Amino acid sequence: MKAFTNINVSSVDEAVSAAAQAHNNGQSVAFSSGGTDLLQQLKDGTDKSDVIINLRNVEGAHEISSANGTIRIGGLITLDELSNSDLNDVLTEAAASVGTPQIRNVATLSGNVTQRPWCWYYRNSFNCYKAGGNECFSVTGENQQHAIYGGGPSYIVHPSDVAPALVALDASFIVAGPDGERNVSADNFFVMPSQDPATENSLRSDELLVGVSLPITSASSISHYYKIMDREAWTHAEVSVAAVLNMNGDLVESASIVLGGVATVPWKLTEVENYLVGRQLILQWSAWQARWLS
Repeated sequence: MKAFTNINVSSVDEAVSAAAQAHNNGQSVAFSSGGTDLLQQLKDGTDKSDVIINLRNVEGAHEISSANGTIRIGGLITLDELSNSDLNDVLTEAAASVGTPQIRNVATLSGNVTQRPWCWYYRNSFNCYKAGGNECFSVTGENQQHAIYGGGPSYIVHPSDVAPALVALDASFIVAGPDGERNVSADNFFVMPSQDPATENSLRSDELLVGVSLPITSASSISHYYKIMDREAWTHAEVSVAAVLNMNGDLVESASIVLGGVATVPWKLTEVENYLVGRQLILQWSAWQARWLS
């Protein structure tokens, strides 16, 4: 494993300043929250950062608060805390579906959203697009679990379970950097390979994801997250769906349907959403919900 410098910080400002200093010294930086994935990448050499900025002691970074019709969730909230919160069903269910209890006790919201792809070529040090190369080996190689939507020139699948739920909830991603905080919509946060094959999001090297902001949903909103895996636990989605429906009685007023596990970014099904609007779904929804919850 490559030698690196570890810097502990107690605030977002400290983290941003430490990253700026490292960059000024010509060093590469990685931010660590739970560190469950980053540690593995450091061990296997897929992450070659010179400086690791440890965020675990940042104060107030795992809190949930509400104001002005929005809910703000700190990026360092663990997936266990998120899954046991009083937030939307689709988000708590997505968090609860990740890994194992041990992983959820450590892994964070920000870490899950910004984790690197789990493509076996990238994870086994092939010189692919994600590792700085100019080839996607899955095009003619092992690609059973690679993207069927949004691929090219890289065909990785976005690995996050939480991300489709956040997109379905119309979240804004709160990003901190040298110029302060900025809010980034899901459309601008997640980056397809056709835009930049080397990355999965629009974060700059001196920025970090510090939280998300969600509109407060109405009492008439119903939501659910469903995930199919190739084994019973411990793994990523073969396919998942995050569904949020806003109802007027038994009629669908608006719908947000997002797939995970099948695309290079959380994949919105706009045609399905448009199809559902204005339709009576109370009987179908009850059967659907019963099947999922059984």
